[in-house]
Amino acid sequence: MQIVMLLLFLALPVLLSWPLGRFMTAVMNPSNTSGDGRMSILIGTIGGRMLEREEEWKGYLLSMLIFNAVMFGAVLLMLSLQHLLPLNPDGKGALEASLIFNTAVSFVTNTNLQHYSGEVSMSYFSQLFALTWLQFVSAATGISCFTALARALGGNKLVGNFYRDLLRSTLFILLPLSVIVALLLVVGGVPMTYEGAAAAQTLEGAMQTISRGPVAAMVAIKQLGTNGGGFFGPNSTHPFENPSFLTNYIECISIPLIAMATVWMFGRITGRMRHAAVIFSVMLLLLVVKSVIALTLESSPSMAFSGLPIESISNLEGKELRFGSGSAALWAAVTTATSNGSVNSMHDSLNPLTGMVPLAGMWLNVIFGGVGVGFINMFIFIIVGVFICGMMVGRTPEYCARKVETHEMKLALLALLVHPLLILVGTAVFASTPWGSATVLNKGAHGFTEILYEFSSAAANNGSGFEGLGDNTVPWNVATGLVMLLGRYIPIILPLAIAGSMAAKKPVPETTGTLRIDTPLFAVVILGSVLLIGALLFMPVAVLGPVADYLSTAIQ
Repeated sequence: MQIVMLLLFLALPVLLSWPLGRFMTAVMNPSNTSGDGRMSILIGTIGGRMLEREEEWKGYLLSMLIFNAVMFGAVLLMLSLQHLLPLNPDGKGALEASLIFNTAVSFVTNTNLQHYSGEVSMSYFSQLFALTWLQFVSAATGISCFTALARALGGNKLVGNFYRDLLRSTLFILLPLSVIVALLLVVGGVPMTYEGAAAAQTLEGAMQTISRGPVAAMVAIKQLGTNGGGFFGPNSTHPFENPSFLTNYIECISIPLIAMATVWMFGRITGRMRHAAVIFSVMLLLLVVKSVIALTLESSPSMAFSGLPIESISNLEGKELRFGSGSAALWAAVTTATSNGSVNSMHDSLNPLTGMVPLAGMWLNVIFGGVGVGFINMFIFIIVGVFICGMMVGRTPEYCARKVETHEMKLALLALLVHPLLILVGTAVFASTPWGSATVLNKGAHGFTEILYEFSSAAANNGSGFEGLGDNTVPWNVATGLVMLLGRYIPIILPLAIAGSMAAKKPVPETTGTLRIDTPLFAVVILGSVLLIGALLFMPVAVLGPVADYLSTAIQ
């Protein structure tokens, strides 16, 4: 049954990723196709001459950073004034300053870490024009930067125009797909209304207030854009965000779809489809193994039921009975293989070793990952693997017909170390001070894992929460906000700098001594680099958290 569920949830996005990758290439890099015709006319009408200028990687990154800064300022203003703005039928009040900062950073960086409940804190205006809008443009930013990286690795010194790429990815990829998914969700029972909360009388005669709103629009892009930000606090466990097994299936397959398609898009832009197939295979293998482990571990009963008549039943604590433990475990694996971060169960209630599965996905941060950015993260591991192999045979390593030299390796190692540094330093500080220790629900190893998960989610721009954590405090809001900023932009800037440096070099001819990047051997190189480096960086903290949590319950 578990194998059937795994195939059901993974087979369709894998199959759809191929034609979607072809379509995305035609949209983002029409030079690889027959041209973009009316698309160019529309883009030119919207942006004018500003979109005609081709930029090198430095100019491209500068445009991206300026646009993201403007996004941050605009949303900061909207959230600060939401109590004065329209579309607020339920009279939502002003937000606390550090929460405004954290939320604006969270959605600008495609993280969607939510230290609030949307139905309690946010007006419809904030949900739509601040948060949903950011879920489009932050995802489009990832796709655009990935496209620039692919162009550079294809040998182009001019990597494009950021604003043109942003418009293309928003208008012709994210928006149409979101409309389709939103319509399917509405058919499945997800609300889409601008009316205020509904008042209902229960069978006992009591009055109940039921929150609702333009939910389907936000849910569609939250999944497709690997955003994960929910309209309601419980996210996709809420029956209005995820009413049935059908909507659960639609949302789950939407999570990795575009991220999978970007791998094929990379192959078409660079003209290296066999290399793209190697990378796709490694990512898919990691996702399948991760999912199988989660399904297997969560089918075991909770240790809390030991000695009770129901101890043989799979762990249903913190699960929606509409979906069961299997669907919850699979979702947890998929949502942290990408940088999506939505949840359809309480991760804090996962069996201890199952809880290490989503953590591992965020630690590695390369298993398809966020739209575009996941491939950018994998690029760093590829460069490191290529360099190690080159040194082993005593020749200058090469990738995509360009030499990988000292300058590129310095940048790659810096990019590689930023991610664990943000997680481990933040965890150490908060675990050893009242900032974190006073906010955990559970003491000991499980409480440590709650802190570890929060910083892992912030650094990986994932956004899911282990919960059981009182994280809406000034220290948590400021610290995770800073981690999200650094975890988003440094891993984009440094890989683009590497690709730009390589694009400026003359191509070198392939010889018998060249490490082929389109073979099963290269797949082993990539896989080994990811697993070995990941284990070296995070195994100690895994032992202190989930492993110690498991051992403490197993011994009892």
